[in-house]
Amino acid sequence: MSELGGEPLDPDEPLRSRLLRVGVSAEQIDEATELGSLELLALEHLAIPDPAVYDVEQLAQICGLPTDQIVVLWRSLGFAEPQPGDIMFTQADAEMLSTLAGYLASQVIDADLVVQMARVIGQSLARIAVAFAEVVDPQDHRRTDRRADTVTVGDAVDRLGMVTRVLDYVLRRHLQSAARSREVTEAGAATLHRVIGFADLVGFTAMSQQISAHELAAVVDRFESIAYETIADLGGRVVKMIGDEVMFSVEDERTAAEIALTLAATYRDDSELSDVRVALASGPVLQREADYYGPVVNRASRIVSLAYPGAVVVSDELHAVLASDDRFAWRPLGARQLKDIGRVPLWVLRRGGPRETSRRSWERADEARRGRRRRHRDPGEEAEDREPDAAGDVRAAPPADDPPAP
Repeated sequence: MSELGGEPLDPDEPLRSRLLRVGVSAEQIDEATELGSLELLALEHLAIPDPAVYDVEQLAQICGLPTDQIVVLWRSLGFAEPQPGDIMFTQADAEMLSTLAGYLASQVIDADLVVQMARVIGQSLARIAVAFAEVVDPQDHRRTDRRADTVTVGDAVDRLGMVTRVLDYVLRRHLQSAARSREVTEAGAATLHRVIGFADLVGFTAMSQQISAHELAAVVDRFESIAYETIADLGGRVVKMIGDEVMFSVEDERTAAEIALTLAATYRDDSELSDVRVALASGPVLQREADYYGPVVNRASRIVSLAYPGAVVVSDELHAVLASDDRFAWRPLGARQLKDIGRVPLWVLRRGGPRETSRRSWERADEARRGRRRRHRDPGEEAEDREPDAAGDVRAAPPADDPPAP
């Protein structure tokens, strides 16, 4: 037995009875059964069984927040903007916003910070919710031929309590890590010299909206496998995977440069994956529980967002160590502004020696990627075959031998 929205759920109770009990009409249930969408109808209504009873004006009176502030918060969480007179808020919504209003009134939380956090939370949880809904078989719950990798809506709803507990725990773990990072940064404590690298898979957000959860999981698995194999084989260590990004550490600058260039080339030539952006920064770091903290980590994390797909961008300290090594070549980017850090000199790193002229491996990989996108494209849809970047924008393919600098 589990609870959802304060309502006890009996795993032996028929799905139809559950739906009737939370206010779904018999006609809706019969129509969904006929269309083969009963599972999704149940997930829709059982996820939040409370009925909508308030419009935004009524909600404002109950929770004590201005109407415009509720609208901003709701929109920031990624929900449709409430219109005057629309009955769309539940008692649970009123209780949640009343609690938030209490915190705002006591000035424990700044209103602007709440909106910023709402955007982050909304974007992250929306992706989790889509992935969760993907594993529910959108067919009649009495089928016996369902795929082994799907679950019934009864399973899904009953497991929501477990999922929320896991999310709560993971959030607390990440909060611990974030606090530790700020503590180290502000205290200036550091004990080890390391090169910290980040590799970010290009176009992951756009890709996640175009393919199924199972296909997306296969992409992530391949991304992780290549990262672990390449980094370990060349003498580095994967610190952690952060969704579509890998963080790694290396003891010396030359090895780190080899790893970064190899990662960029390996992903570029893989027909199943898009390019990666790679960034490196070196200096003193603090190690705790196999993770690293400090300004060097923050700098590398910020730099990766400035790299073009397929490029390796490094900090000035790393360039200073390797500038005389003829195995590497450099292109100055000048000083760039990094959030919460300031302006820092950056360099594009590439291999030294004669410039490559052959584009065959890149072209093979790019053609395979185009074919994969055409297979997922809706019939009749016309679009140019250009590679989306991590923000969902479209870019022209860069030369294989020298990815462009930002």
